[in-house]
Amino acid sequence: MALTDSLDELITDGSITPQLAMKVLTQGHLHTYRLCDEVWTFIIKDAVFKMEGNETVQSSRVKIIACKTGEPSEAKK
Repeated sequence: MALTDSLDELITDGSITPQLAMKVLTQGHLHTYRLCDEVWTFIIKDAVFKMEGNETVQSSRVKIIACKTGEPSEAKK
């Protein structure tokens, strides 16, 4: 989780683009990305994920949805 948290922070700060963050996490073609109401949506075509033990998982289309989490006290505000 540390890598994804760091990438999210870099995107939020404007230091890197969402496309670059996705290239760090996976191989494939970033077809679509969008941010709406603090929710990121990424659609990747021809994705290849590298797993532990050098295993790879391939997919023709992957949709990743990520949202910002907060402290429970923030949700009550």
